[in-house]
Amino acid sequence: MDRLEWSDGSLIGGETLVEQQTGVCLYDGHDKTSFEYGVLSLTTHRLLWRDHRNRNCVVALPLALVVYLEEQASGFAKSAKIIVHLSQTPPNKPSGPTSHSPHSFIRLSFREAGQKEFFRRFQVELEQKRWEQKVQPAAAALPSLPRHRPGIVGIERSIQKKHHETNKNISVAFEDLSKLIEKAKEMVNLSRTIATKIKDKQGDITEDETVKFKSYLLSMGIPNPVTRETHGTGDKYYVELAKQLVSVLEKPVEEAGGMMTLTDVYCRVNRARGMELLSPEDLLHACELMELLKLPVRLRTFDSGVMVLQSKSQNEEEVITKTSSLVEEKGLLTAEDLAKIVGVSVILAKERLLLTEKVGGICRDETVEGLKFFPNLFLTQPV
Repeated sequence: MDRLEWSDGSLIGGETLVEQQTGVCLYDGHDKTSFEYGVLSLTTHRLLWRDHRNRNCVVALPLALVVYLEEQASGFAKSAKIIVHLSQTPPNKPSGPTSHSPHSFIRLSFREAGQKEFFRRFQVELEQKRWEQKVQPAAAALPSLPRHRPGIVGIERSIQKKHHETNKNISVAFEDLSKLIEKAKEMVNLSRTIATKIKDKQGDITEDETVKFKSYLLSMGIPNPVTRETHGTGDKYYVELAKQLVSVLEKPVEEAGGMMTLTDVYCRVNRARGMELLSPEDLLHACELMELLKLPVRLRTFDSGVMVLQSKSQNEEEVITKTSSLVEEKGLLTAEDLAKIVGVSVILAKERLLLTEKVGGICRDETVEGLKFFPNLFLTQPV
């Protein structure tokens, strides 16, 4: 500790901060000191420690006095430490916390981790010895000219200039956006043209090629999406939106087993609409009109609160019968098991099981291991 010196904490000429860590305590050899819980800073020239409670208490250690470093790993109720081995005390050293110490090393105890990175940076600075590099003298400063304070007119001109630059930047940004929108419209028109040609030449193209190309066209988006700008803000907008949603989703709903959660619908639709995104409220309101408009897809809300789009062609009795048969065949089923067998999401698989349980087709067993469903033996076996 007799190598440490008092400091005001400011950096000297050519010195730069390298690393900093809070919650560091100083030890004089193996002896504990009053320098507890401070901020340790590593610079290109020195090691600085500042008291966390008293910001004016700062001690410094020149890196030129460091011989080598050691790491001490953390243990039970012990923090990780860096052991700093020091050379002899130089003559005419500035005053410090103590004038004599029996130890030739200090220990840095890291209470808030960060020891490994600090040790690595410390080693690098000792190898580079940047404190030995001479600072280049700064160029002679030019004599300062008297500054002219702008008046009201100058301030107004400065504000007008900033507004002009801002408007210019905004205009450039919207020009790029307009070009992007125009290019997107061209791509949609191109996809519609190609789709028409495929339809006209159905016999010349194989079924696999047709399906593959249609999937590419689907990923390009919905042509002419229904928006408030094109159909107003009243009921007409929601009616047209509901019709377009059904035209886009009828086939995917059928392929998904006759049901699709409203969250999946929201993601699919907005992905296909591109920049004309649909709000959740508009989607829900349009789906609520589907049954009133007698469309082939309708909105259904289960007892659990899960909302789905359900195809009207789906027979609920067939779903219950099939679910009961699968549970009886397997002996027991969870929602995850049914989802894998039927090929639907886990949420919809659970709703199928709950619906079948509601009519008495199966029974549940709810434990810490989860919810399982078993065949209803009361219907199949005599009492």
